[in-house]
Amino acid sequence: MTVLATTAERPEPAIDIDMATPAWREFLPGAEDLCRAAVAATWLAAETELTLALVDRRTEVSVRLADDDDVAALNFDYRERQGPTNVLSFPAALENELTGLPPEAPVLLGDIVLALGVVEREAVTQSKAPADHFSHLVVHGMLHLLGYDHIEADDAEIMEKLETVVLAGLRIADPYDDIDDGSRGDA
Repeated sequence: MTVLATTAERPEPAIDIDMATPAWREFLPGAEDLCRAAVAATWLAAETELTLALVDRRTEVSVRLADDDDVAALNFDYRERQGPTNVLSFPAALENELTGLPPEAPVLLGDIVLALGVVEREAVTQSKAPADHFSHLVVHGMLHLLGYDHIEADDAEIMEKLETVVLAGLRIADPYDDIDDGSRGDA
């Protein structure tokens, strides 16, 4: 992968973290720092038309650490799916919408929402360190904000490879090594 710009030319997004469910602090005391690291690493690794268009722009990301009920409601309202999922992403910045913004205005990339109970159960059932699983889901959500998807098999392969590269940079093992049934994240 080629680096498109230096960190100085491509500043990390500002991150607004909403600890909507205080139990996150008990489950994962360093959640805020993990969010910042995962968002920054993903931002610097991703190469899309959107990231190229935003090289000289200030960007923002919102991360909400919610409970299962909150995520279930969002999942139903926006995806017409019952129950909570581990992570939801709501992209806000589309390249064709950037032309109307003044150059000094920050660009909201979108929102990432994580469900505490689902993340906690998955970490246990998948025998993953909670911090590693959480970081993976933030990376996954961030890639959706940047235009990546996993609906088609080819796109899923590209997204999973990039997730693995970003996570390796965070010293987190490949989350797909143990998966043999072809299932992937739901965001």
